[in-house]
Amino acid sequence: MAAPYTIGIITVSDTAAQDNTHDKSGPLLKELFESDAKYAVQEHAIVPDQAEDIASLVTKWSDVGINAIILTGGTGFSERDITPEAIKPLLTKETTGITQLLLSTSLAITPFAALSRPITGIRNKTLIITLPGSPKACKENMEAVFKVLPHALDLILGRSVKKMHNKMQQPEQKMATTIQSGGSGHVCTHHHDQEGHPSQTGLSASLDTPVSRRARSSPYPLIPVEKAHKIVAQYSNTLNVVSVPVSQFLPGYVLAEDVVSLEPVPGYRASIVDGYAIHVEDGPGVYEIESISLAQTGSDQEQPKVLSRGKIARVATGGMVPDGANAVIMVEDTRLVKSSPSGEEELQVEILVGARPGDNIREIGSDCAVGQIVGHKGQRIGAELGVLASVGVRHVKVFRKPRVGVLSSGNEVLDHIHTDQLKPGQIRDTNRITLLAAIQAAGFEAVDLGIVDDNVDDIVERLEEATAKVDVLLTTGGVSMGEADFMKPILEQKMDATVHFGRVMMKPGKPTTFATIPQGPKRPPKLVFALPGNPVSATVAFHLFVLPALRRMAGWVKPENVLVPVQIQDTIQLDPRPEFHRVQVSIGAQGNMVAESTGKQQSSRMLSMVEANGLLQLPMKTPELSQLAKGTTVPCILIGTLINH
Repeated sequence: MAAPYTIGIITVSDTAAQDNTHDKSGPLLKELFESDAKYAVQEHAIVPDQAEDIASLVTKWSDVGINAIILTGGTGFSERDITPEAIKPLLTKETTGITQLLLSTSLAITPFAALSRPITGIRNKTLIITLPGSPKACKENMEAVFKVLPHALDLILGRSVKKMHNKMQQPEQKMATTIQSGGSGHVCTHHHDQEGHPSQTGLSASLDTPVSRRARSSPYPLIPVEKAHKIVAQYSNTLNVVSVPVSQFLPGYVLAEDVVSLEPVPGYRASIVDGYAIHVEDGPGVYEIESISLAQTGSDQEQPKVLSRGKIARVATGGMVPDGANAVIMVEDTRLVKSSPSGEEELQVEILVGARPGDNIREIGSDCAVGQIVGHKGQRIGAELGVLASVGVRHVKVFRKPRVGVLSSGNEVLDHIHTDQLKPGQIRDTNRITLLAAIQAAGFEAVDLGIVDDNVDDIVERLEEATAKVDVLLTTGGVSMGEADFMKPILEQKMDATVHFGRVMMKPGKPTTFATIPQGPKRPPKLVFALPGNPVSATVAFHLFVLPALRRMAGWVKPENVLVPVQIQDTIQLDPRPEFHRVQVSIGAQGNMVAESTGKQQSSRMLSMVEANGLLQLPMKTPELSQLAKGTTVPCILIGTLINH
């Protein structure tokens, strides 16, 4: 593999040169390049809108052999916008095709792109590209150039491009994909699903684009499930550390630091059995009872004195062993010799057996010494709660759990509680309550954000309110290709969000979308999972992508879903997409785990989730493999409690 292309990024801005927190496009470009192993960002700088400063830095970087220099800012019409004038004299060749690509990409989105003045070209062995200063326009332009950038750099650097040219000369291969949707046998050819297709810009069309001019295919690449997992993991960062009391509400939190014992356990010499404290040296025989020690608290309890030689003391399990005694004899190894006239008090007892020092005594700190580690950083609290309480720990530092909001969208969606009778075209909101319950069952705080109509202004208002309340936002609906599917363009164009992926190669849940909304230089971005409106799709996507992200944010060391092998009890037809098939998993007669399909798997059929406690991870259909026979062992994600048949 060839060495990565070296990249230099320059932000041209008077404001950002005085305060780098105003630089949004520079870090955005750096993130875009660093997400691709083909590139290595070698330099990143901010300069004011001064022609000599711009020219000096570009000359310096190109002279040391940086492969590509990307400038953002200073390409507009204002008096201080002089980036093109600073760059043009430095070029040995202009690259008018790349310049045209930048302009055409922006003009397809907004006519105001005509007010931009990009210039691109080559200085010696360095490609120089100027981009707008707006983060949104900067990203749109750069992602358009990414498709041709490696080939352009190879040509400039004199690397072999024969393989690429041969590929370009080959006739386009048609990819016919048969998609079985609830047994309909639908066959379709989607050239735009091919990776690198020109339609996959990664950005939605402008919200004011008329329906008649909207794209007929999604602009988002169809990425594998594994890649989607990696992208989500990259942005699901552990939250801040908080101090929490040791109480019944602590289980499920993850320790942010090691916890040590503050007190010894036991804190006194305690008897392990009901019996009699003795001096081992006295041996078996008849002895008078000198004192009684019960397992109780309170100031009224008489503290045992030092046990006299030739005497014994009655002790209960957990009771304090008197000083001087060095063993406890079980009551079963004794005989009552004499009691008080009333019979209520023992006076003399015969010890029938010998003992060794330490028998039946828990010494101070024998269970846990002061300073001993009782909880490790990264440990998820469960049954350990009692241990923490026993050693005097009253508060622990843990990673904060994320707050998760759920918002349903759609004009046709109505609250199931407050709707007596549905009108034609209306549906009850099942997604919201299902997701809220799943979040709470997983141990996280769920926030009900209600339902919003398919209105851009209303959605923007609700999203702004939601991001102020929660760490993670789940929306359902509005992520496909319908007339009122506004969620992706609203996130990008109104919320300044970055959509990291907008389609996943999976069934169900293909339109699943993941985005981040920036919150400022010192605050983590808010995570947004825009899930499909079909109930099963939303639920499956939650278990696949959202739940591992929540665990990671809460500090789990291993947040990924656990795959277990199960033996399928049905013959299952495979789909052209990798499928997550709903099943009931139970313990079979042979002690192994078996899985029975829940029936028809349409993404709208909620009945396929009834008693489903597992998701089979099925491979995609191939010419060599079209079905899995009954008895085949398949990996499965458990999403519920095992059924015991």
